[in-house]
Amino acid sequence: MAEKRDYYEVLGLNKSAGDAEIKKAYRSLAKKYHPDMNPGDAEAEAKFKEINEAYAVLSDAEKKAKYDQLGHAAFDPTAGGGQGFGGFGGFGDFGDLGDIFGSFFGGGFGGGSAQRRNGPMRGDDIGARVTISFEEAAFGTKKDVSFHRIQKCSDCGGSGAAKGTKAETCTVCGGSGQRRITQRIGGMAFQSTTTCDSCGGTGKIIKTPCTECKGKGFVKVNKKLSVNIPAGIDDGERIALRGQGCDGRNGGPAGDLIITVSVKKHAVFEREGYHIYCEVPITVAEATLGAQIDIPTLEGSEKFTIPEGTQPGTNFTLRQKGIPYVNNSNRRGDLIFSVNVEIPKGLSEKQKEHMRAFADSCKETNYSKKTGFFKRIFDKK
Repeated sequence: MAEKRDYYEVLGLNKSAGDAEIKKAYRSLAKKYHPDMNPGDAEAEAKFKEINEAYAVLSDAEKKAKYDQLGHAAFDPTAGGGQGFGGFGGFGDFGDLGDIFGSFFGGGFGGGSAQRRNGPMRGDDIGARVTISFEEAAFGTKKDVSFHRIQKCSDCGGSGAAKGTKAETCTVCGGSGQRRITQRIGGMAFQSTTTCDSCGGTGKIIKTPCTECKGKGFVKVNKKLSVNIPAGIDDGERIALRGQGCDGRNGGPAGDLIITVSVKKHAVFEREGYHIYCEVPITVAEATLGAQIDIPTLEGSEKFTIPEGTQPGTNFTLRQKGIPYVNNSNRRGDLIFSVNVEIPKGLSEKQKEHMRAFADSCKETNYSKKTGFFKRIFDKK
């Protein structure tokens, strides 16, 4: 018999590993080598058993303490070091093993019934990403999305058996996918349940595998779908297409296709909720005298009259010119713009003379902010 590997080595851990690290390593390796994910792979099945055995010891504080002190001899009855694996129920009674595999594969494990283990399992969800423009996010669009999915093999209909043949019930486990082991230690009999070696836990034997899927019953295919992106969607939001994910097993439903939407930044607008914001430059004369100016909107420019004496940074609002609400195109946010008064550069001498004459003609009352500013300072003295 081959010498057992160190349990810490099996799980890829240091001896200082804590409970959380042990569980995390176990979850990752058990999922990787589980028979459902590697049908007919004897090497994966052997590793799966080795991983389970290591976790059964290292996840139990008492057994771990014994193992750290005596090694494998702690559970070898012939070495006088302990009770053997049969003494703690074998590999069918690992504390939270059922919960762990329920989250991986949608069914029970270990001591649970064969019907649960080989019952319907939902397919995995698939993630995809699509990038759209600011305007496309505002008004909606249609985009082609490419992705990979796992689906039933069309040649064998998901059975894994070649055309003209079919999978047969495993004679070793009677189709349950599990077999019960009885161990006798010190005159006492201990029973445990483990995965059937013959069928790898599937309950079926495929004598003539399908050449298309190599007996797995599932194949990886490339898919492309035309997806409707709703108006009003924001950057980072997701769209779920039900049943477009990977096919389920044993008659279980398919998973979903989850599309994450990325929205490109706009050259002018910024979005906050359903409102959009921008800054519009105006001249000194327009700010002073008032003017009708062009305001950019998502549908094009629109005329807007600003009053005379408009100050830099003043905000104005165009109602219902923002982003449409998702699933309610009749309701929209607002467009809020601020004016930025641009100071002219490169004036000619004549222009400067006119500017000085204009400045000299103005009174303190024409500049309420400036007058009020100094008044507040000097009033404190």
